[in-house]
Amino acid sequence: MSLDRVSRRRLLGVAGAGALAGAAGIGGFQIADARQSGENGDDGYPFHGEHQSGIVTPAQDRLHFASFDVTTESRDDLISLLRAWTDAAAAMTSGRAVGSASATGYDSPPADTGEALGLPAAGLTLTFGFGATLFEKEGKDRFGLRGRRPKALRRLPHFSGDNLDPARTDGDLCVQACADDPQVAVHAIRNLARIGFGTVSVRWSQLGFSRTSTTSTAQSTPRNLFGFKDGTANVKAEETADLEKHVWVPADELTPSSAWLAGGSFLVARRIRMRIETWDRTSLREQEGLIGRTKGVGAPLSGGTEFTEPEFAQVGGDGKPLIAVDSHVRLAHPSENQGVRMLRRGYNFTDGNDSLGRLDAGLFFLAFVKDPRTHYIPMQSALSSHDSLMEYLTHTASGLYAVPPGVPDGSLVLGADGTPVTTDDSPYVGEGLFA
Repeated sequence: MSLDRVSRRRLLGVAGAGALAGAAGIGGFQIADARQSGENGDDGYPFHGEHQSGIVTPAQDRLHFASFDVTTESRDDLISLLRAWTDAAAAMTSGRAVGSASATGYDSPPADTGEALGLPAAGLTLTFGFGATLFEKEGKDRFGLRGRRPKALRRLPHFSGDNLDPARTDGDLCVQACADDPQVAVHAIRNLARIGFGTVSVRWSQLGFSRTSTTSTAQSTPRNLFGFKDGTANVKAEETADLEKHVWVPADELTPSSAWLAGGSFLVARRIRMRIETWDRTSLREQEGLIGRTKGVGAPLSGGTEFTEPEFAQVGGDGKPLIAVDSHVRLAHPSENQGVRMLRRGYNFTDGNDSLGRLDAGLFFLAFVKDPRTHYIPMQSALSSHDSLMEYLTHTASGLYAVPPGVPDGSLVLGADGTPVTTDDSPYVGEGLFA
């Protein structure tokens, strides 16, 4: 299964119609090789599908994540924006420019900002989510959606060790742009923000590089900025049964009013600053003890190779567990968390230095789960309270978003299409959020 970059293509042409977010195509092992032929003969990820792309899609190398506040009070304007984002997303993920070359005159701003012209699509995926404040804010039902908010969609609780910047937390909408070229990812968010001028404004954003998760068995395990392999036990695209069990929201766990989310997921976004300088002065023995794995191979300290299951009952000559009870691997393991797993798509980040000259760097944690109340909050509560690694970490930004399912070819817009799809040969059932 090739993960090579797509070949170069011209980003010229008319923006195509479609749905709000890039969708991942069919499930199972085929996800890892799901690129399709574009109009210029190039390969790219399919736009339409059962689920949005950028979830089980093989994790790309670069990220631009953005959270938006809706500034309009008009429901119609919001839906119009989602339709405009639909057209732009369909164009950009297929390697075409936003808008039509004839849409504006020579004396008007061009429809596309142009910095990605001549670049390949670079495997761009766009994944969209809705925050809790889109449904209700300060007791106000802003767009007639209060009754359609999923019960699990609430602001994440405060965890021990959180030092959140309110300006970089939550938001009404979010967009995750992933690509193998940073300019392509930045171009996507830049154009969506420009299209939304007057309807939405960027609340906060984060650039990321060098993925810290593996979402396909075709990918090798990457390393985080502490130098350790990250995401060894991540849910993979090929594990279809575990995707159904841990990632996709089942219809039978939703109320009729929130059934629009069936087949979707929840996205947890957390900016985790690492105390790099302190870590770099820590002995290798202590580093491995804090993590619970070897730094080189990534094997559990109980022995074996990277993918050997940890044996938490094993003890050393001193009678103590080889994998400490407060190690990160033990506390994050499914056996310590009612068997739950997550699909992580995190990225490293470096945002320069602070006023004391220390690196403002770390992990931008992204995870897709079927229910944050069972698949994230309990585990993070345990980690924040008992994980000895927390001495080196501070969570500075946070958000939780409901990610709708993908859209079939021909639907108007993800989340805003009011047309039920119930044909015998279609996997899509139900109607959009705004129906």
